[in-house]
Amino acid sequence: MKMVRAILRPEWTEEVTDGLAEAGYYSLTKINVFGRGKQKGITVGDVHYDELAKTMIMMAVEDEAVDKVIKIISGKAYTGNMGDGKIFVNTIEAAYTISSGEKGL
Repeated sequence: MKMVRAILRPEWTEEVTDGLAEAGYYSLTKINVFGRGKQKGITVGDVHYDELAKTMIMMAVEDEAVDKVIKIISGKAYTGNMGDGKIFVNTIEAAYTISSGEKGL
C-alpha cells in the first residue's frame, strides 16, 4: 500500500477529484493548507505573499494503482507554470478500518 499526497492549486481540486472518481478512486481526504515551493511566494504590486493557499489530497492506494493515480492528478492539475504542485508517495505499513478492525484497504 502507498500513501499518495498531492499538494495542488485549489482551483484544480474539483477537476482532480472528479477525474479520480471517474477512474474508480473515491476514497480520499482533502485538506486546505498554506505553503510555498520554489517560487518562494508571490508578489502582487507592493505586497509579498510568503505562503499561498493550496489543497492537499491524501489517498491510500494499492501499489499497482500508484502510477495511474499520479497520471490522473498530474494530468488534471497541470498548467505548466510554477506552483502547479507536488506529489509525494510513501509506503504504508498497515491500515485498519476502525469500525470493523479489518486490516487493509
